[in-house]
Amino acid sequence: MTNHLHFRLLGISAKQILVIALLAMLAVPCMAQRNEEASAASNGIFPKGKLGPSDNFTGKAWNYGLVAADSTLTTVLGNVYFEPGARSHWHTHPAGQILVITDGSGYHQIKGQPRKTLKKGDVVTCPPDVLHWHGAGPQTGMQQLYIVPNTEKGIVKWMQAVTDEEYNNPK
Repeated sequence: MTNHLHFRLLGISAKQILVIALLAMLAVPCMAQRNEEASAASNGIFPKGKLGPSDNFTGKAWNYGLVAADSTLTTVLGNVYFEPGARSHWHTHPAGQILVITDGSGYHQIKGQPRKTLKKGDVVTCPPDVLHWHGAGPQTGMQQLYIVPNTEKGIVKWMQAVTDEEYNNPK
């Protein structure tokens, strides 16, 4: 029996097979792009968490708390996944902050200084009461652990959004 006859027995026409094949070929690049963009989220060891509020983030940033503030450890620890293009607003931490980039790539900027590019394995120290922002690059998500020490001094003070001009300007 020929292949054509097998498809006939299944009730599938040659035109239907052609349409299915074309759709499958078109879907592969879309799935590859989606998988690449999602890799920073899927490679993480923690769940995605809760979507951060638009009052504090531009784009989608997902927070998963790991250690809540208490009077014994006085340290907050969590994980944030920034989708491509997502970023925090300008903010400060009364006792500073430490970031550990665990996947993807993105940016960090202290007000008045050039923007720094971050990649997996980088560690950033944000000094106390220094205005800064951080987030993913435009094409790739970024995942970070954040550590906020000495929470008895406060945790974070949120400011204005990082404009597209500030986000796109490395200086």
